[in-house]
Amino acid sequence: MTHVITRLCLRDSGCVDVCPVECIVPGKPVDQWPWYYIDPDTCIDCGACIPECPFEAIFVEDETPAEFTAQGGEYVSMPAGTPGFDTVYDGENHHGDPVHLEHTRVLEAGETIDLTPDIQPNYDYFEDGPGYSALD
Repeated sequence: MTHVITRLCLRDSGCVDVCPVECIVPGKPVDQWPWYYIDPDTCIDCGACIPECPFEAIFVEDETPAEFTAQGGEYVSMPAGTPGFDTVYDGENHHGDPVHLEHTRVLEAGETIDLTPDIQPNYDYFEDGPGYSALD
């Protein structure tokens, strides 16, 4: 079991700062990998990242909600080319550095989305995506 970061991630980076095993990395290139990703082979399930995320985007894998109900105003981000994700998000991360995401949309109050499809990209990023290293 591991923790996963979902499309609610807006790249705050506070999770990276508290991870004791340095298993959380920003996706690159950002248009294809817009979230931060948790290496499932390195994660020790300490949970330190969960309360650090201001967007509540991190879940224990088997507790990732199939029916997440928005309060309204939450942004969700997806890779480039995902239909309906054409809003630009500009904000700042935990350190005050600019964050620019071009493929987002804003959730309406009461809107329900399934976050369970966001589990697999966390594995894919480290299996054969840009987070993979043959030296690992």
